[in-house]
Amino acid sequence: MDMSCPRQFPDRRQALTAAGGLVTGAFLSLAGASPAAAREPATALAAAYTNPVIWQDFADIDVIRVGDTFYASASTMHYSPGAPVLRSYDLVNWEIAGHSVPVLDFGAKYDLNGARGYVRGIWASSLAYRPSNRTFYWLGQIDFARTYVYTATAAEGPWSRLTTINTPYYDAGLLVDTDDTLYVAYGNTTISVAQLSPDGRSQVRTQQVFTTPSSVGTLEGSRFYKINGQYYIFLTRPANGQYILKSSGGPFGPYTMRQVLLDLRGPIPGGGVPHQGGLVQTQGGAWYYMAFVDAYPGGRMPALAPVTWTSDGWPVVQLVNGAWGTSYPAPAVPAPPRQVTPMTGVDTFDRTTLAPRWEWNHNPDNTKWTSGNGLTLRTATVTNDLYAARNTLTHRIQGPTSTATVQLDHSAMRDGDRAGLALLRDSSAWIGLKRDGGVTRLVMVNGLTMDSNWNTTGTGVEVASAAVTGNTIWLRASADIRPGSARPGTFSYSTDGTGFTRLGPAFSMGNDWRFFMGYRFALFNHATQALGGAVRVPRFELSTP
Repeated sequence: MDMSCPRQFPDRRQALTAAGGLVTGAFLSLAGASPAAAREPATALAAAYTNPVIWQDFADIDVIRVGDTFYASASTMHYSPGAPVLRSYDLVNWEIAGHSVPVLDFGAKYDLNGARGYVRGIWASSLAYRPSNRTFYWLGQIDFARTYVYTATAAEGPWSRLTTINTPYYDAGLLVDTDDTLYVAYGNTTISVAQLSPDGRSQVRTQQVFTTPSSVGTLEGSRFYKINGQYYIFLTRPANGQYILKSSGGPFGPYTMRQVLLDLRGPIPGGGVPHQGGLVQTQGGAWYYMAFVDAYPGGRMPALAPVTWTSDGWPVVQLVNGAWGTSYPAPAVPAPPRQVTPMTGVDTFDRTTLAPRWEWNHNPDNTKWTSGNGLTLRTATVTNDLYAARNTLTHRIQGPTSTATVQLDHSAMRDGDRAGLALLRDSSAWIGLKRDGGVTRLVMVNGLTMDSNWNTTGTGVEVASAAVTGNTIWLRASADIRPGSARPGTFSYSTDGTGFTRLGPAFSMGNDWRFFMGYRFALFNHATQALGGAVRVPRFELSTP
């Protein structure tokens, strides 16, 4: 495919509706407007932006616009709450608004209750807005068994489950059509389209619409659009390509296919090919593709590129020197109503609810933690295995390098308790406290490992220790998540919050993709003897150099 086509559709207009002029992000109309519609007053907030637009782990992106606000959803696997909703006013600066799936109530394994949900749970799913009832929809399949639909009237929630559909819509894309009909594109290699009932609670019909040619291989990650009267299913070839299907005959086809990109150099040195994301249109008519870049050990990072269209209606990613650009002119959009909340900075846990930057490793036991006067973590599990311990609270790492510093009051720990700050993935390490025989020691532990079925193969080896005085200690983990090779994580501690002392050797963070989620900073407190102990975290800070 010619990736240099300069021509966009000549006619653009906002997909305004009777429900307040809101753009769904699914149906996007271009027909019937004058060329001047693409030149409505707008403001470029900066001269240019740099990729990745978010250097944190947000994969399988679905991106939409509602009025002057952009929203995106991402995969979270076994973390709870799941399916974060990101918000932006310019497609470049993003904040976490909330989560579409408040709790992973899909079985005991998501509670770490006799089983585990690692690398299951919230996979590629879909976010859409329905103007007719002013409602956001999240749709995704769980465990290849069934599909769940959640709704909310505001992106930050509250979200609640609308229905369960017995057909598992794998890697689904939800379309709200111009006549308000709901369609879902889904599948792996064999792509199907389902029509939902008007209330969105059940399936009316489903039909296979496309079989991927063997020369292409696997296609999945559906995103479903109606643009200029034609239907498009945007598909990824994991993990190095993007293709699109187009139909002028309706949502059920027939469809023809075209390659959008393949083996395209990405914007992160050492990282992969941008793929598996979504298309979105600005208020002024410009189009963008928001994809993710495999960039382990940190995870999958969102990148943004402008898109133009051929005269016969195919999208073309705009390249810089034959690659997905590290920098592009900033989108021309209205000035934002406010600045978004940074994804780095200090949290003093002064509210009874956690900020949406936080996600638990599996569902928490909500009787064992409180927030308001700092974060209190009471032991919730008796185990010597951090991977089996409930109420481990995680935070994404900011790339390319960042540092997490936590203040920890350990005066209420009990014998056998283990508490601290981890670099958490299928190979992990931590700095923290062990209390045994009435004595509390500071330790650095590595060698926490899982096998390819996510069963624990190593519960950790103590490799360094130091004496502890007083009831408060500051723990620090620094992580280099630049991709391309295994990267170091280091640990240190302080008795006054100012001067820090290194503890233990550097930990090599693995860059294998099969766990999917990247490394995270993790706060934990678990028992090895009996429940009853607690720690309090008055302050957490995520900082960059």
